[in-house]
Amino acid sequence: MVSNSVTFCVSQDLDVPFRLKIVSLEGQKPLLKASQRILNPDLTLKSSNVYPNSDLLVSVQIFNKLSNRNLTLPVYSPFKSFRNNTRKWNQWIKLPLKIKQLDNNSMLRIVLWEFDGNKKVIFSQLETEIFNSVDYSLKRGFESIKFQYNDNPINLLEKSVVHQLDDVQLELLNKYYQNELLKIDWLDKISLKKIEKQREKRNWPINTFVLNIEFPIFEIPVVYTDSLNLNVQDKIPTLQNYELLNDGMEKTKAQNKLDTELKNTTFTNKNISNISNDSENPDRKTRLNSTQKFYDPDQFNVDPIEEKYRRLERASKRSNLDKEVKPDTKKRNYLNRIINYPPGTRLTAHEKGSIWKYRYYLINNKKALTKLLQSTNLTEEPERIEVLELMDIWAEIDIGDAIELLGSVYRNITVRAYAVNRLKKASDKELELYLLQLVQAVCFEGASTFSDRSNSEFMMVNSNIGAMADDDDDDELIQENISRTVTEHNRAIIISPLAEFLIRRAIKNFRLGNFFYWYLRSEAVDNPFLNKIIDSYCSRLPRDRLQVLKRQVTFDNVLRDICEEVKRLKDTTIKKRELLRHLLTSRLKNDTMSHEIILPLNPDIHIIDVDIENCSVFKSSLSPLKISFKTTNDTSYTLMYKVGDDLRQDQLIVQIITLMNELLKNENVDLKLLPYSILATGPKEGAIQFIPNDTMTVILSKYHGILPYFREFHPDLNEELGVEDWIMDNFVKSCAGYCVITYILGVGDRHLDNLLITRDGHFFHADFGYILGQDPKPFPPLMKLPPQIIDAFGGAESSNYNKFRSYCFVAYSILRRNAGLILNLFELMKTSNIPDIRIDPDGSVSKVKERFNLDMSEEEATIHFQQLINDSVNALMPIVIDHLHNLAQYWRA
Repeated sequence: MVSNSVTFCVSQDLDVPFRLKIVSLEGQKPLLKASQRILNPDLTLKSSNVYPNSDLLVSVQIFNKLSNRNLTLPVYSPFKSFRNNTRKWNQWIKLPLKIKQLDNNSMLRIVLWEFDGNKKVIFSQLETEIFNSVDYSLKRGFESIKFQYNDNPINLLEKSVVHQLDDVQLELLNKYYQNELLKIDWLDKISLKKIEKQREKRNWPINTFVLNIEFPIFEIPVVYTDSLNLNVQDKIPTLQNYELLNDGMEKTKAQNKLDTELKNTTFTNKNISNISNDSENPDRKTRLNSTQKFYDPDQFNVDPIEEKYRRLERASKRSNLDKEVKPDTKKRNYLNRIINYPPGTRLTAHEKGSIWKYRYYLINNKKALTKLLQSTNLTEEPERIEVLELMDIWAEIDIGDAIELLGSVYRNITVRAYAVNRLKKASDKELELYLLQLVQAVCFEGASTFSDRSNSEFMMVNSNIGAMADDDDDDELIQENISRTVTEHNRAIIISPLAEFLIRRAIKNFRLGNFFYWYLRSEAVDNPFLNKIIDSYCSRLPRDRLQVLKRQVTFDNVLRDICEEVKRLKDTTIKKRELLRHLLTSRLKNDTMSHEIILPLNPDIHIIDVDIENCSVFKSSLSPLKISFKTTNDTSYTLMYKVGDDLRQDQLIVQIITLMNELLKNENVDLKLLPYSILATGPKEGAIQFIPNDTMTVILSKYHGILPYFREFHPDLNEELGVEDWIMDNFVKSCAGYCVITYILGVGDRHLDNLLITRDGHFFHADFGYILGQDPKPFPPLMKLPPQIIDAFGGAESSNYNKFRSYCFVAYSILRRNAGLILNLFELMKTSNIPDIRIDPDGSVSKVKERFNLDMSEEEATIHFQQLINDSVNALMPIVIDHLHNLAQYWRA
């Protein structure tokens, strides 16, 4: 059935600033004659009296036409020098008022300014509506405003049409840019150029001007509404009230005739076809074949008839026929397309119906389970019972799909328990890769999943049970701790499947338990109920493990206090370093470190002393500390400790980089990535592993290139570039890996100070303060690839550059195949307080999905990434930004 409707958006939902583009000004005014210039020299001070295309400024202001009250201050266009005898700005002006704050009485006041000597005077003042008065929709596309010039231009807006031909052109241009006309590229290029030339050659009478402006074009119409009960359907075009723009009685007669004919018509595909093909009434044919889209208020509402049918169909008794239903080839391809949708894709009612119809056929397809659950209303008992039974016999799902079932969409405890059972088969190493998101997923089970023992419904997750089915090894230890806890403290019992599972695995594996505790601790500030999980976990630990945690917490508290005291000292970096060494000696070396401490940042590292001489303070506003420790195996371990920054965003990105590195290695692709360790021990503090390196800024200033830097430490005269081959191998591979990963994650604020290189050739990024497309600089590149790196490869024609591109293509292909897992992990982080995710939780996942380009084939994706590399290599703006950044750093120093 053909649907003559259009999707629309109400203005109250648009939380974006209103913008207007000032395009150009057409027209001429009479210039002063030579005699007038001599007799009245003061008149020559006004440039428009002397020059045909004198400089003008434009200010735009929003006001209320009823109260005549200004709603904003005037916003001025940047200065533009006019050339080629034309006045063209082509500049967007952003006003300090959001679209949702506008009403249907909002008007634009556009003022053209010129200079009369040292005074700024009005050339002309114009006013135009923001919302169309006919249908209350926000104006879209081009608009031309005609006015007459005189010495008192206030309120001289002429609302008449400029010229009939120009109206048609503007209307067609607007429809073209709104994708309402069929686009034919080769013909469009010719037509647009011809229209542009025609408009430039127009001659207007003296003192007649036309100001061309452009309103933003949204993908769907924006309809004004000031409250939910406003009848937005009143003047919005529908199939019944649509009118052609004819004049006078002809328009009225045509509309009345159409209304009479359509009054008793049932609009099916056949009826519309018959009417539109009626050769006897070409006017009616024109109406029904128009590109005009119609507003349907029920566009996305649930059809009560279809919903009733769905309930009756699924509530009826299952028969053996359901189990025997099999799709034909066309339907099978359709099902496969639905199943391969990326996570987070909303299924249509028809797609849900298809998945449900062939649910028994899909039992052996492990990827189809999540789509079946999306197609099921788990609040309806018959559907819920049947689907939960099917889950027991369904093909075992992948871990990525199990993680999806732990998201906020699935609140059913049985579904979540099913996902947890799948996670049991993951190794501890694999579980550590997802632990950060799994801790976040516990928040979705909420405080309501905690209760006392008498109310526990799921014995498999009751903390008073010795162990789950697959945790038989340590039953006695866990049972001993649980019994002691329940008897002595009468604590609440956790009935959350995921929390219980994580606690049990954390108890069995020390490394896993270390990160589990610190992840919970840093998130508990924003989610207080996580403290109950911390209590339950700590209550089951043996006393020696509790002692380890206690020492770690004391160690972290001391470092935080030292860092805050150093930061408070308003003195030189040398003085701060002296204070740091004094505090480390008095508070840490001689007191806290009297016993061996297992480092929270890396529990494989056991520290026994502080190397005071190698400790220092970084030159920064937050004064982060560089602290070096001596370990039990006679080596040193250096970390950076910061207070004042939320490291949870950096922690997330490094965790995703680590995961991607493992995914690549699973495909036998080792790109020599160097994901350093990072741990947020609180919302505003944390530790970062310090890897000896040099920034590209230092390398370029000191060695004048990356190759001379490598030759300084690893020369090889037998190699073409004069550097040992394994160094170049590390460099080429790591550059490729980080280029792909930072592109997918949308890492921003890339400059030569956070691109780091080690002496053994490892290239890596640091400082992930901007991700998912966020960037403080204008025109950020999609991928940061400085020309100095290409030079280090040996140039764009070198074999190393070809290897680099090949590694990029392979890495991008592998990560695209694992996009579902990565997207599901980001889906779990939507409710976290990660700064760049909190800005737009839903959009954050969409931005990552967009970078994967999952709608492309492998060949298309490779071509796309090749184009990305070419654009990055040839981009000039990043080079300019890098120079400006270096200049800013110089003056700051």
